[in-house]
Amino acid sequence: MKKFHMPTAYTILFLLLFLVAAATWVIPAGEYQREGEDEVPVAGTYARVEQQPQGVGDVIQASFHGFYDAVDVALFILMVGGFLGVVMKTGAIDAGVSNVIRILGGREILLIPVMMVLFSLGGTSFGMWEETMAFYPLLIPVFVAAGYDPLVGIAVVLLGSGAGVLASTVNPFATGIASGFAGVSLGDGLMVRLVMLAVFDAAAIWYVMHYAAKVRSHPERSLVAGFSRKFESKKGGGVPDLNGKRKLTLLLFAGVFLVMVYAVIPFDEIGLPLPALHWWFPELSGLFLGGAVVIGLVYGLKEQELVDSFVSGAADLVGVAFIIGISRGITVLMDGGKITDTVLYWGEHALEGAGSVGFILLVYLIYLPLSILIPSSSGLATLSVPIMAPLGQFAGIGGELIVTAFQSASGLVNIVTPTAAVVMGGLALGDVPYDRWVKFVWKLILIFFLLTIAFLMVSAVL
Repeated sequence: MKKFHMPTAYTILFLLLFLVAAATWVIPAGEYQREGEDEVPVAGTYARVEQQPQGVGDVIQASFHGFYDAVDVALFILMVGGFLGVVMKTGAIDAGVSNVIRILGGREILLIPVMMVLFSLGGTSFGMWEETMAFYPLLIPVFVAAGYDPLVGIAVVLLGSGAGVLASTVNPFATGIASGFAGVSLGDGLMVRLVMLAVFDAAAIWYVMHYAAKVRSHPERSLVAGFSRKFESKKGGGVPDLNGKRKLTLLLFAGVFLVMVYAVIPFDEIGLPLPALHWWFPELSGLFLGGAVVIGLVYGLKEQELVDSFVSGAADLVGVAFIIGISRGITVLMDGGKITDTVLYWGEHALEGAGSVGFILLVYLIYLPLSILIPSSSGLATLSVPIMAPLGQFAGIGGELIVTAFQSASGLVNIVTPTAAVVMGGLALGDVPYDRWVKFVWKLILIFFLLTIAFLMVSAVL
């Protein structure tokens, strides 16, 4: 009997597309009335509409329409790949990693809490999520070279930023948008979310460090032993010298990432007195393209070498770009089948008559499946919070707690759901099967789930 092998990310996503399409034949079609430029749904206005079942042709088309919707993110990923291809051509990354390992001298595990806290700060402050895709191909080889496995590198980035997004404090793309629709300020509920951030960060860091220490002491206990071979060559072989040109390359390399982080932080929206650039994926794509050209010229690469290394690096991430587009197709199918509002309507009616504690727990539980179907936090906030917040007033629940339940559920789901392009893309970059990630992270997901319920219950009572 053949041993079962987990399907690839592409197969999983297409299976989900067919499941959603099948649901459009069963779930009644319906719509809310909408108002304003953002087309915000109005509570109490849901009505049935003509059924719009989606067929095989719609499933195929959905992946293309999803790719069109995500073309800015996909191009950003390709530009990052090209940029990394040029930098890798110089040998600066290999030389830098080797130097870091030598300096740390067996204390590489200290990189885990430092990097996870940094990613968490990015997640909680400006919703650093899609932007983390640039860091996977950089950090995974570092941890593999230090004696860990690719799962550790993936977890540092994904769980670091994920814990921050889950406990978003001033994240304008989740907390900010949701707070606006709930009629509360960004500062309402801030203290609770700060405590949540500290607790979730500590739990995630402990979890990853415990696994990392186990893998380093007993490599055979790695969850990806025999699965991921992509980075095995990083463990040995000749390492280039960290000469002056490579040091300058690393400085330029770090500079590009620092510019990226600064450029996407909405300082004006989070109340900091710094000029906000409001860059997004088109500008960031240009940044990485320009950075690749500058580094190639400074290092002295020939024109052919520069072009070939850029194209080769971009080609390495084409699969990740496809994953991002396909995952967007799920929302396309739901909207095409007119079932998105119906799912929300069912949630609205499930909340009727619940007490304060029961209400907020139900809100959280309803947001979990909604976050799977609508992985965009800003899109989910726009769609649902105008419905949930008014209902909360009847149960004695303030809008700030609705916002906390929404972002906690969305953040938790996005750590593990196959509909999250960052999850599937990060795993693809680390050559890690999806089932290995689920096996690794499920206990932490349960911890986060129980902690969130405790925070929500206490907040509802107080």
